[in-house]
Order: sequence, then structure tokens, then C-alpha cells
Amino acid sequence: MSVTVTEHDARLSPDPSRVIARLFLPGEGIAATHARAADIIARVRALPPERVQEVARELRERFGERHSELDAVFRGNARAVGAARDDDTPEARDRELVLGACFTAEYAVEGTALCNPSAFPHPDQSGLGPDELRVAVALRQIGEGHVSSLGFAEAVVGGAGGWRFAPRATPLARPSQTDGEWLRDHFEATLEHERSSTELSAAIACRLPDRFTASAFEVAVAALPRTLVAHRDAMPELHAMRVALSSAYRASFGPGTALSQRVLMPAAPGEERGIEDARFVRFTHDDGSVEHRATYTAFDGRSIAPRLITSPDLVTFAIHRLTGPAAENKGMALFPRLVGGHHLAVTRSGGERMSLARSSDGLVWDEQTPLHGPEQPWELIQTGNCGAPIETERGWLLLTHGVGPMRTYSLGALLLDREEPWRVIARSTEPILRADGPRRDGYVPNVVYSCGAVAHRGRLWIPYGIGDARVSVASLPLDELLDSLAAAEAAVARRSA
Repeated sequence: MSVTVTEHDARLSPDPSRVIARLFLPGEGIAATHARAADIIARVRALPPERVQEVARELRERFGERHSELDAVFRGNARAVGAARDDDTPEARDRELVLGACFTAEYAVEGTALCNPSAFPHPDQSGLGPDELRVAVALRQIGEGHVSSLGFAEAVVGGAGGWRFAPRATPLARPSQTDGEWLRDHFEATLEHERSSTELSAAIACRLPDRFTASAFEVAVAALPRTLVAHRDAMPELHAMRVALSSAYRASFGPGTALSQRVLMPAAPGEERGIEDARFVRFTHDDGSVEHRATYTAFDGRSIAPRLITSPDLVTFAIHRLTGPAAENKGMALFPRLVGGHHLAVTRSGGERMSLARSSDGLVWDEQTPLHGPEQPWELIQTGNCGAPIETERGWLLLTHGVGPMRTYSLGALLLDREEPWRVIARSTEPILRADGPRRDGYVPNVVYSCGAVAHRGRLWIPYGIGDARVSVASLPLDELLDSLAAAEAAVARRSA
């Protein structure tokens, strides 16, 4: 394409020193002849007080700067394995700390890779020059066991400095978690879509308020006739409903944490093996209010499902299920506002084509209209989006990716009609960015991939992952890209005439 692409010096590479402390169960995942926790607890209980004090002091010295609220983490893990006692003496507190440390391990959230960034305007735009924009960047972090989590970085765009990543802060912070809130209609639609709708679920639903949490669900279950609960299929049906319920939760960070300290690890059924490829967008409601929304791929080791994140401030995050026939595949990207009174999203259908999906509430996605499939040599295997569409005066600009021979990824673009986004006005016939030269090698070779670009002062800024391993940044003039798309489409029309 006749577009001038500028590669910037801005880089993010995996940092194995960025660690969290998480619950560790010795022997987990291997066959065991007996529970080991009781033996470990007994050994710690047998240590003399002076040795306990020495070990506790060493733990604080070695790990205190790497983790916030270290004592609380250790004591929480001691309680988790039943090792805590109701004793608040200094010696008892130290012993409980040592006990908790035996059931705690550090986990390097990006020890393996850092990739697939999604850029969007930061909620804090203070302290900037007149031509600058602060952006938040969501990152896919990959650690031991290829488990993906969601982290963040910050950058400033524009002015004399191009794109400048801010230093990422430590220690990392994990959120407190509470039950998510459900709409009754959404819950019923979810069960229907997953073929879990039964007479039992209908009996429970009629006892639920319009909005409810897991505790209200349990109250409704307790109010059921005993004959219904005692039915032979009741227990597995209730289990399926509880699993669905627990997939929605709220994660809240302390207000004093920096954005780059916040980490969302897998925390619900269906995402045990990863929170993958979050695509963020600054969503503006019809009344002018704004929130941050994202979809991500939940992965449990066998199957995938798209999930929704909403946040007013990037401090508190609500995680929820998406359902419906258009919410079954990876790579769902939300539009930044309602179009024609509907929520819209670009989805993947059939594993290889892009479609446009509609929803009345942003939760249940029913309709799909085909947009674009494999056409060019660099997208023969499959196509997909690279983040939320960007609204321009000439249409919705949608960055895309194509996968071609040798599973080589390239970035392209579509231009969609502003009023009728299911109409493709123009499309790339050649890539904007290829996995070539220094962009070839990485954890997964021949991959360039973005989950969201940002437009600022007439320029499109594209942070992208290289080889599923590290992050770089490219930019190009927005009008030049739009002109190139129009010229490519005109050339295709001439050849077809």
C-alpha cells in the first residue's frame, strides 16, 4: 500500500521481575497418595519460637519490596489451608506468616511473553502539552504454563516525542473480588444458549429480582419446594447454574495503585488458563456518559468464550458473560457508541471470516452480517479484526489481520460506512504491516498482531505485538491510509468493470 509507515523506538519487553504472590498447593497437579498440607503445617508448628521469628524476618526482608501487603497475603493463604488460629500474639503472628509463606509462590505474570496491546484514551489527561494525548495500553501477559493475564501500561502520544511509554510501576497489585450482578433476562438467555434451561431454572428465575447476585440466587434456591430440589437431575443442574453465575464478578483495586501495577489474573470458571487479547474501547453512551469497555477471550484449557469488561475508571472492573450465537468465537471488537440504537461488534464467524453483530443490551448478541473473508494472498487462511473500529469523517476504520502461507500474519484495514457499517466501502489489497525482517522472530514466529490502535492529531498509532513476545509501535498519516484504501477499492472496481 502507498502508505508511509513510521516505526518508533518505543518498546515493551517481558520483565520477569514483575511478579505476584499467589496460593501454592505443594503437589498440585500430580497424583498424590495423601494430602501434604497437614504434614507441612505440623513441621512449622514444631519450629521453636526463635527460629520462627528468624524465618519471618527473612521473609519480610527478601520479599517485602516485591509485594504490597505481604503479611496479609501470607495470612490469607494460611487461612485458605486451615492453618490460621485465633491468636494475636507476636509469636503467633510470625508463625502464621511462615505457615502462609509455605503455601505461597511467586508468579512472573509476563515471564514468558508480553504481547497484543490495545490502546485507548486514558481517563487522566492532566499535565500534558497542547498536542499530547495520554493513552492506556492493555497488555496480554503470558507466564508459566502459558497462562495469560491482563496488565496495563501508559504512554504519551504527540508533541515532540512521538510515542513515549511511561515506566511501569511495581509492586504489582491484585484486586479484591466480589460477586457480579446479573440481569434476570440475561441469566435466562445464558442458560438457554448453553442448553441449561430446565424446569428447575425456570422455577428459580421466577423467584429472582430483575437484578441479582449469587446470594439472591441461593435465597431463591432455598425457597424451592423440597420435591423439586430432590429431583434426580437437580444437583447437576444447580451446579451448572452456579458455574454460570460465578463467571460474573467485580474486581476492585486500591485507589492509590498506578494503572501499570494492576493485574487481572484468571479468577472465574471458564478462564482458568487465560484472559486473552483484551480489546478495549472508550464507549460513549447516548446521554454523553463514558465508560471503558473491552471484550476478551476466556480460555479454560479446552474451550474459549468471549467475555465483557466494563469500567468507569480503570480502578473497578465488572466482568460478565456474553451470550448468543454471535458471541461464540475469539476476537470480538466493540464499536465505541450505539449505531442506529444498537450495540455493534465485529466478530469472527466460521473461524476465518469477519462479521458484524448486533445487540440490544450489549450482552446478548444475536444477529450477524458477513463483512469480509479471505481474499488476498496474505489472508488466505483467515481474517480478523485488530481492535475496535475508529470513527472518521469518511467512515469506520477497522484495522484487520490476515493469516497467509506459513501462518504469517499481516495487518490491513477495512473502511465501513458510518451509517450502515455492514457496508464495506474499501479494503486493503496489500498489507500495512508485515511480519518480516526484525518482526519475524519471537515466541510464535511470523506474527504481528494488535488489539487496538488510537487516532490522534491526524495520525494513527498502532502498538502491536511481535512474535507473541514483545511490543513495538508504528504510526502512519490517517488521511494517507484512507486515501490508499479508496484508491485500492477504485482499482478493484476498474478491473471488475
